[in-house]
Amino acid sequence: MRPFLTFQALTQSEIQGSRQASRRRLSYHTIGQIVALCDVAGIVTASIFGQYLYKAFYLGERVNIDVVTGIGLITAFIYISLAHAAELYRLPRILAGKRCFAEISVMWVTSLLVLTALLFLLKIGTDFSRGALITFSVLQLPLLWIARTVAATTIGSMIESASVVGRVAVLIGHRDQIERFDKHDLLHNFGYAEAHRVFLNEAGTDKLASCRAAIDEAIVVARRIRAEEFVLAIGWHDTDLLAKVSQALQSSPLPVKLLPDHVVRSALTGRRTDTSMSPMITVEVQRAPMSVAERSIKRILDLVLASLAIMMLCPLFVLIAVAVKIDSSGPIIFKQRRNGFNRLEFQIFKFRTMRVLEDGQEIPQAQRHDPRVTRVGRLLRRTSIDELPQLFNVVRGDMSLVGPRPHALAHDNQYSSLIDAYCFRHHVKPGITGWAQVHGLRGETRCVDAMAQRIEFDLWYINNWSFVLDIRILARTFFVVMKHDAF
Repeated sequence: MRPFLTFQALTQSEIQGSRQASRRRLSYHTIGQIVALCDVAGIVTASIFGQYLYKAFYLGERVNIDVVTGIGLITAFIYISLAHAAELYRLPRILAGKRCFAEISVMWVTSLLVLTALLFLLKIGTDFSRGALITFSVLQLPLLWIARTVAATTIGSMIESASVVGRVAVLIGHRDQIERFDKHDLLHNFGYAEAHRVFLNEAGTDKLASCRAAIDEAIVVARRIRAEEFVLAIGWHDTDLLAKVSQALQSSPLPVKLLPDHVVRSALTGRRTDTSMSPMITVEVQRAPMSVAERSIKRILDLVLASLAIMMLCPLFVLIAVAVKIDSSGPIIFKQRRNGFNRLEFQIFKFRTMRVLEDGQEIPQAQRHDPRVTRVGRLLRRTSIDELPQLFNVVRGDMSLVGPRPHALAHDNQYSSLIDAYCFRHHVKPGITGWAQVHGLRGETRCVDAMAQRIEFDLWYINNWSFVLDIRILARTFFVVMKHDAF
């Protein structure tokens, strides 16, 4: 254990047990949505019941269920919008229970005033009489109070029994700052499930130099426990350390948030803040490269196109396999270790094009007229057909159709120490083709500047990803392969 670093982490068995248990728990970030949906259901039900109670039972008239349901949905939309703006669906406000009754009442009355104005403007007041509106209003307000009381009691009990799970986070910072946040406080106010702590030692003459090694250890652990976020608990006045930690965490694609230190927390106590999770603010230091929806869209595109390509190219695969086997001795498929998303190691597949199977600490890059390349291999490399087995890497989830090209581990280690932004390439899955490749940046990189130019294109792709951009790159790849030859 390094003297400048102290860890407090869950054991492997505890992590596995926590993951299994989390499948049966309620996510912190869905609680507000669930409570809002309950309010929507209650408002629509009260609208229908109020109309039936007044018109069908009191007046004996026919009820237009479509109009009544529509009015209930409109009212629910108005109320949910106002309540969300008033922060009534944040966990601390939900747990407040009765203390929110006054605000709930104000939001409900405001919703009814807006509804009344809409009924007048749309000229549908005859289908929803004043008596029905009053009955609806009187019925719904107590239901909102009761629902909030039940939600506060139920969710409070679930938190006490550890049935609410937040985003799995690794805490990094000074001991005095981290110890001001217990697990209940982190979950209640910020939505984090603490899985690991890294204490940065303030003693010593060179704390900035020790920071890098500490963060490297934290990143390794975060990969092992599959953390979802890094959370910093560092004094906001220590700008040098904040900058150092932020820079070191750039090698991980996980988002990074900065918690308020004790000075900021003291200033914000009792004040209303503009944040999506709690009255206590967090500062986004590093955002995730893609949202869950964007990753899902990209994954669907990969699976569909890669699977279709494999089925269509099966006869070609057989012919190439026979040619490779006849041309030279050795395996048909060449496997080499590469770093993928979040620097997770995987084996990349290629048709073997060389007489050697290099996968060590030093691997010379392929050059034009390279004597290691076989006769069949030269043809495969010229047309980039040797890369086609990577379609199986795409189906397995190791790679994507489009992304930064993965390099051998030896080259990864070499360039990561020479180019500061190199680590950003691992913020997305590596690809069979990429933005750099369709701009002609393929083959050997004779100098660091050539690799740095590739990195610039890779970073642009990561920061500007879109579904349309992937389609454009795939289309351009076909024409680039036809026009240029690799080696």
